[in-house]
Amino acid sequence: MSRHFGIDEARLLIFAARWTVLLTLTAFAGGGFGGAIIAVARVAPVRIVRLAAAAYIKVLQGIPLLILLFLVFFGVNILGLRIEPWTAAAVGFGLYGSAFLGEIWRGCLQAVPRGQRDAAVALALTFPQRLCLVVAPQAARVAVPPSVGFLVQLLKSTSLASVIGFTELTWTGQMINNVTFQPLIVFGLVAAIYFALCWPLSLIGTRLERRLLRP
Repeated sequence: MSRHFGIDEARLLIFAARWTVLLTLTAFAGGGFGGAIIAVARVAPVRIVRLAAAAYIKVLQGIPLLILLFLVFFGVNILGLRIEPWTAAAVGFGLYGSAFLGEIWRGCLQAVPRGQRDAAVALALTFPQRLCLVVAPQAARVAVPPSVGFLVQLLKSTSLASVIGFTELTWTGQMINNVTFQPLIVFGLVAAIYFALCWPLSLIGTRLERRLLRP
C-alpha cells in the first residue's frame, strides 16, 4: 500500500543525511591519514618505497569505487569474517580516499620550488627534517583547495554505499520511494540535500584558494 510523501518522510531524509556526513568525515579522516603516508612515500629518497606507493595508487585508482566496496564487503564475509555495511563503507571509502589524497598531496609536495629543497639539502637537513620544516609547511598552502574539492566529490560518492545496504541518504530515498511512488519529489529532495551539503564546501574551497594563493 502506497502513501503520500509528507513531513515524516522529509525528516527521515534529513536524519539519513547525518549518516552521509558522518561517513564522509570518517572516510576523509582515514583517507587523509593513509594519503599522508602515501604522499611521503612517493617523494621518499628510497626508490623501492616510491615504486610501492606508486603501485598502490595505480591499483586503487584503477578499481571503480563500486567494485572496491563490493570487494571489501563481500570479500571479507566470504573469508568468514563478519563485517557490517558501515564498517565496509568506511574502509572502502578510506582506501579510495588514501589513493587520491596521496596523489594530490604528492603533487603539492613536489610543487614546492626546487630552490627551497636544495637549500634544505645544503643545510644538511635529513629527509624528515626537510619534509617537516621546509617542504610540508609550504605544500600545505597549495594542498588545501584541491583537498576541499576532493571532499566535495567524496561526499557525493557516498551515495554508492547504498549498494551494500548502508542506510545513508540515497538508500533512505530509495526506501521512501518504494512506498510513496513519488520519485520526482523524493529524489528531488535528496538532490537538494546533497546540494545544500556540497555548495558551502565549494564556496569555502574557492575562498581558501583565493586567500592562500594571494601574493
